[in-house]
Amino acid sequence: MPAVETPAAAADASAGELGARPARSTRPGPNGLHELSGGALLYVPDGVEPAKPAPLVLMLHGAGGRAQHSLDLARAQADRHRFILLAPASRLASWDIISQRRYGADVAAIDTALRVVFASYTVDPKRIAIAGFSDGASYALSLGLTNGGLFSHVIAFAPGFMAPGEPSGRPDIFITHGTGDRVLPIDRCSRTIVPQLKRAGYPVRYVEFDGGHTVPDTLASEAFGRL
Repeated sequence: MPAVETPAAAADASAGELGARPARSTRPGPNGLHELSGGALLYVPDGVEPAKPAPLVLMLHGAGGRAQHSLDLARAQADRHRFILLAPASRLASWDIISQRRYGADVAAIDTALRVVFASYTVDPKRIAIAGFSDGASYALSLGLTNGGLFSHVIAFAPGFMAPGEPSGRPDIFITHGTGDRVLPIDRCSRTIVPQLKRAGYPVRYVEFDGGHTVPDTLASEAFGRL
């Protein structure tokens, strides 16, 4: 993919801060599926016009998952809603704040992948989402609140917790959780997280459904359709 100079904000991976910022690409990259260095997968649907600003979703996998799992979960939604999909991979079995109790290598790797995308595609700065399932949802909430100046939307499917650094901005938040979830029980997870977010003044759309540790297609479509 073509690379151009991309303006970057100051970043501190140890604080969960991302420095990558979108800029209009003078030589937009191609549509299709691409593998980036570090194991991240980038999918640009045919419906995305190269020179037109497009939404971007950074999709994070659950514990033990891989970038392919995130791609499988969100690819149909990318086609349906015409957004660029970036699916990075954690360095260890789960994301750094979970596996190592601190931010670091995964933040840096995500920042690098975002810089590549921003340099090669024209991304709409008002429609950038961070999303995830399970541990990926916890990480999405954590990084999303820390980087609210970058992410306009945070989408969390069955999160377990949130551990943001210094919060910034006020991203739109969508959370969904199954009432029968036995992996991350709803009472100690989303039913605890959502009131905390609302007390902090975040706009939150919260939906419970009759089911387990999964992502219903209808709710995924609603979540990504908000971009």
